Amino acid sequence: MQSKGIDNMKNILVTRSSMPTLDEYIDEIKDIWDTHWLTNMGAKHKELQKELLEYLGVDEIDLFTNGHMALELSLQAMNLPKNSEVITTPFTFASTTHAIVRNGLEPVFCDVNPVDFTMDVTKIEELITDRTSAIMPVHVYGNICNVDEIQRIADKYGLKVIYDAAHTFGVRYKDRGIASFGDVSCFSFHATKVFNSIEGGAACFKDKDFGLELYRLKNFGIRGPEVVDGVGANAKMNEFCAAMGLCNLRHVDEEIEKRRKVVERYREHLEGVEGIQLSPIQKDVKPNYAYFPAIFDEKVFGSSRNEVFEALGNEGIGARKYFYPLTNTFDCFHGKYDPNLTPVALHLSKRVLTLPLYADLDLEDVDRICDIILKCRK
Repeated sequence: MQSKGIDNMKNILVTRSSMPTLDEYIDEIKDIWDTHWLTNMGAKHKELQKELLEYLGVDEIDLFTNGHMALELSLQAMNLPKNSEVITTPFTFASTTHAIVRNGLEPVFCDVNPVDFTMDVTKIEELITDRTSAIMPVHVYGNICNVDEIQRIADKYGLKVIYDAAHTFGVRYKDRGIASFGDVSCFSFHATKVFNSIEGGAACFKDKDFGLELYRLKNFGIRGPEVVDGVGANAKMNEFCAAMGLCNLRHVDEEIEKRRKVVERYREHLEGVEGIQLSPIQKDVKPNYAYFPAIFDEKVFGSSRNEVFEALGNEGIGARKYFYPLTNTFDCFHGKYDPNLTPVALHLSKRVLTLPLYADLDLEDVDRICDIILKCRK
């Protein structure tokens, strides 16, 4: 039952897409009507590719219809041995695990650390077997993995590293773009992300030959006009999505700055509250303020995550149990994996809420959200 407060207060979504003005977007797409080139790596696609290469500080980049296809085809392009194992984390979105499984590979789930929620690097080596071919860590909520230690382990055992970087567009570590780490880093440009192209994604890498294989796979496996020598997919970004990306890229730094102010307002209210754990401020990291997770300890705070979720919903405020459920508990795997082997991830999944966060969220609305949360204390 909804409270009367909704009648007087606006509803707040957990996220809202950043968009240029209508005039800016119309101006950007006008020349598409002159060329009639709507897809297949047109001028907008090439321009966005070039600008992202510079913005992200990477050697090579290719664009995709979404972030999932960037992940899935990057794994395919690596030509890892069938049925080999990829060490990953269950504290992620479905796409990460599904990209592994759909490539005929076996996910091996590593627990996360309880501080920044990324892969626990102290647990990786004990999971490595003679079947291990790669590590697929996930940068979570804008928090980056321990990229230095992961690379050390990968080099020691001769493993590939594919980062799911969907949450970390624009993040820098020690003044390097986060996508410059590992063999491949994949971004999602979904409408809900810090940077969006409506739908879209990208893979960033160093090896030009790998890039040629990736390009072939995103275009049906076609190598030439009369040669199709790969089993590929159709994962090409269209010109309208690329145009939206070009518009949004002009404003992304401004949008991140707005998000920073929202995050700081949340911290003013919630930091130091007993029973609430917030994301850490990571050393040597320039953040993008992608998400604002809060972990609720029911025994200390007095209310559970689900009770806080319900209290916010009763006031028309959308929060998200993100990530819940863990990917290693999905029904599609029919109990194949034991989530008790990743106890920290399991603990977090039952207690985390991501709170509303987007560039144009009014600070007064942040105050209202926090008031509702703090009233849940018992």
